[in-house]
Amino acid sequence: MFTVALIYGINYFVTKVVVPDYIEPFGAILIRVFFGSLLFFLVHKLTVDEKVEKSDLKKFALCGLFGVAANQLMFFKGLSITTPVNASLIMTTTPILVLITSAIVLGEKITLTKVIGILLGATGAVLLIGGTDFSFSSDTLWGDIFIFLNALSYGIYLILVKPLMKKYEAITVVRWTFSFGLLMIFPFGISEFMATPADNLFNPTVLWSMAFIIVFTTFFAYLLNAYSLRFVNASVVGFYVYLQPILATFFTIILGQDIDLVRTLLLSGLIFTGVYLVSKQ
Repeated sequence: MFTVALIYGINYFVTKVVVPDYIEPFGAILIRVFFGSLLFFLVHKLTVDEKVEKSDLKKFALCGLFGVAANQLMFFKGLSITTPVNASLIMTTTPILVLITSAIVLGEKITLTKVIGILLGATGAVLLIGGTDFSFSSDTLWGDIFIFLNALSYGIYLILVKPLMKKYEAITVVRWTFSFGLLMIFPFGISEFMATPADNLFNPTVLWSMAFIIVFTTFFAYLLNAYSLRFVNASVVGFYVYLQPILATFFTIILGQDIDLVRTLLLSGLIFTGVYLVSKQ
């Protein structure tokens, strides 16, 4: 899960280059999901000879809806009409939503240790992101709602996909999840993709950035997320979202931007303490 958080931390900067400077958000999502689906399909064919039961196709379709289509479309749509700080802060609700939903649906226990860990992690993440800059107003209302629905969608996806991980290989699960997700995203992304100038699509910066997003943020991140659910509860997987602002901040430091290092280290320590408490079992 730390590897996934690291990938998303790097992705923060890569995505800023690609969207919206060169490709409109829904067009970029279509490219990402199309080539991600193709990669999952090829790797599945080459490595696993496993078929899924027809009775599970509806479950995979729901995973595609919440884990791919709704998750990504709502995030990019919401980000376009709210502030990055608002979006980052609202995303800190993901572990809380996963904890509550997993308790209701999967029967996972809500222990005092987990609650304390999530509170510590959330506090550190909110302060690190810049909680004082949060501005809830009518101008950003719909964007904030979309970001919250994105967080809720991802939480629901983690709950839905866990039982499937006990039955099938990880590559099988994500292959079918993305296949259904692609069908749902296509109507939203095709017009923006077709409207993108060829020079933008074949710009070297765009090509390298999209290659990173497809291979790492899509293929490895989704595959590792699904695989980790074999060993830990959904609430633990969801909690690792709190590591992303730490990693994004440290990449900012590497790029030479002025950051309060002592404050960053203290808040990072708070988040890592929360990670330990939630996942120590």
